[in-house]
Amino acid sequence: MVDLPPLPAVVVGHVSHSRRMPLRHRFRYRTYQWLVDVDALPRGRFSAKDHLGLGPSLRDNVATFTAAHGVQLRPDDRVVMLANAKSVFGFVFDPLSVFWCLSSAGELRCVVLEIHNTYGERHAQLAKPDAAGRFTLGKEFYVSPFFTVNGRYDVTLRLDQERVAVAIDLVQHDRRVFSAAFTGRPRPAGRRTVVRAALLTPLLTHQIWLLIRMHGVWLWLRRLPVIRREPHVPPEGVR
Repeated sequence: MVDLPPLPAVVVGHVSHSRRMPLRHRFRYRTYQWLVDVDALPRGRFSAKDHLGLGPSLRDNVATFTAAHGVQLRPDDRVVMLANAKSVFGFVFDPLSVFWCLSSAGELRCVVLEIHNTYGERHAQLAKPDAAGRFTLGKEFYVSPFFTVNGRYDVTLRLDQERVAVAIDLVQHDRRVFSAAFTGRPRPAGRRTVVRAALLTPLLTHQIWLLIRMHGVWLWLRRLPVIRREPHVPPEGVR
């Protein structure tokens, strides 16, 4: 049973990355994300075209994807999304969005992880976490130009009234080579909370895009080999 906080919520916290080999590199930044019910989206902050497909609604996009991968959403199922909202200029960049698909009783049916890279491509995968929120997915998508598209992701999710967290370890050749995590505390998305988050982390999605590029340049200048990117074919249910 998932104990949801009041929605919509602003989840204020930190994101961290740790690269372990062949070059060690770490960073940690203050950030925030939105936690929303896709059937009751804050006005003007989210668009269906930014996630998964090109359907008439975000819920339709999620339902189309889950159906293509073995989970048929019921009319009374609830879909909760953790994602970045559009900036005041209409720009959004969301490296990772998480969708929790819940029964009307609050039981977790599945989760969907949607990944965007800085090349304008997107990918998604469906999983069924265990009771501790853990699951494993094969790496199928070119994200960093410094990692090959192989290995697996070991993922742990947490969603409750006290904490929202996503932790991902990339394992290649039986070695944990990279870790990424977001953790934060959900707060009701009242006007004061939203304004405070935006002032403390202004132009958030622009910052994320720029920081990814800056860290990539830092690694390239240290002669970390660049992996060639092959054309990506999105999975069924993703456009």
